[in-house]
Amino acid sequence: MAPVRTLRPALAACLLVVATACTTPAASDDASPSSETSESSEYDKRMSTEHTVSFGKDYQFVSGITVAVSEPKSFRPSSAAYPQSDRAVSFDISLYNDGQQPYQLSQLAIEGIVDEQQAKQVVDATQGFNGLNEADKDLPPQRNVRMTVAFAVPPEPTSFCLRLRPRTGSEAAVYAGSV
Repeated sequence: MAPVRTLRPALAACLLVVATACTTPAASDDASPSSETSESSEYDKRMSTEHTVSFGKDYQFVSGITVAVSEPKSFRPSSAAYPQSDRAVSFDISLYNDGQQPYQLSQLAIEGIVDEQQAKQVVDATQGFNGLNEADKDLPPQRNVRMTVAFAVPPEPTSFCLRLRPRTGSEAAVYAGSV
C-alpha cells in the first residue's frame, strides 16, 4: 500500500483533471467593449460561468437559490430500474430559496456527466429514486426542499460531474469527483 504522502498529490491531480473535464471553455476576452457598468458586467460574467463546488458544500446562485449536493452513494439498481445499469450513483440535493419570489422547481436543470459523456438519470422506484418528482411545485421564499437523483455509471471507478443550473443558460454549480 502506498504511503499517504504519495496518494495526496495523486488525488489532487485527479480532482484537477476531473474539474477541468467538467467545465466549459470561458468566453473569449476579445469581445468588443460595451457601455454597461462594471457591476452589470460582473453580473453577466457570473451568470454565464461555472463554479466548481465540493460535494457536501453549499453554493448560492445570483438568483438567491442555494444548493447543496451530498457525497455520491454507489448502489446497484434493481431489475425494475430504468435504464438498466450494473451500477449507479445517487445524490441528495437540497435547495433553499433566499429570494423574494417563489422559485419554480421545473426550471432546475440537473445534468450528470461521466467520462465527459452525458449520464442517464436512473429511475428506480423500488429503491426510492423517482427522479424530480417535485418539479411541478414552487419553492416559496425562505423555504427548502430536498430531492434525490441517481445516474448510471460504469462498474469501474470513474470521474463524474453533477452540473446544476437554476435556469437554462444561467450560471452553473459543478460538483465533481470520482465515483
